[in-house]
Amino acid sequence: MKRTSRKNKPFWERAYKGHVLWLGKQKLGKVTLPAARNPDARGKYRWEAGGRAGFADQLAKAKSAVELAASAADKQLDLFR
Repeated sequence: MKRTSRKNKPFWERAYKGHVLWLGKQKLGKVTLPAARNPDARGKYRWEAGGRAGFADQLAKAKSAVELAASAADKQLDLFR
């Protein structure tokens, strides 16, 4: 018999005008779509995770940026803890 890992894995949840990356009940990051009447020249999607934020033109790139920032924040030691 093969043992399986019981670690929780982060998953994406779709929301109105955005997506959120969850690990259990902890929010790791989010990707939002700015209002159509107020477009941003830096990119179509805004992402926030691990104390970082940015813009991307494609949803897949924004999601991968959130995953990368969340994993880096998980491995980096907290300065004020």
